[in-house]
Amino acid sequence: MKSLMVILLAAMLTDNFVLSKFMGICPFLGVSKKLDSATGMGLAVTFVMICATAVTYPIHHGIFVPNGLEYFDTVVFILVIALFVQLVETMLKKCIPSLYSALGVYLPLITTNCAVLGVTVLNIDNSYSFVQSIVNAVGGGLGFMLSLVIFSGVRKKMEYADIPETFKGVPATLIAASVVSVSFLGFSGLFN
Repeated sequence: MKSLMVILLAAMLTDNFVLSKFMGICPFLGVSKKLDSATGMGLAVTFVMICATAVTYPIHHGIFVPNGLEYFDTVVFILVIALFVQLVETMLKKCIPSLYSALGVYLPLITTNCAVLGVTVLNIDNSYSFVQSIVNAVGGGLGFMLSLVIFSGVRKKMEYADIPETFKGVPATLIAASVVSVSFLGFSGLFN
């Protein structure tokens, strides 16, 4: 059985949803222009991952598995995720309207973010206990936020870089994303 620290660090670094598994690329590219919005999106995704894991784990193990209804996992998991995204969206709209505006269309897209659904499914695939699943969700969310914050800094530096006209915009962003992703390969094998 993996220790909780290994699960946490592996989810953040070696099994990073964005930079290793390439899940959640849409908000990664769309929200990482500014540090504030990158941090806000990272916190929102982390919250949704933790809450979705806390609700989907008992549904899967307590209701679906005993009754042979595992095929309902994906549909129910997406509904649970959508519920928590609506909660986050409502809270941000009321409490932090500037962040709500900065995240724009990417906030409701957390519902279809494959990283959020991925953490709930991977917890089942890896046969994690409830506590291990929560730790994996925390690590996955923090890893998501880490990749957004790092790439936010890279994009800030790119604003002042002398980039050839041909590569400005999307090409330079995709090249920079691939370099950041390759840098995370240095962590591979550490926690397996």
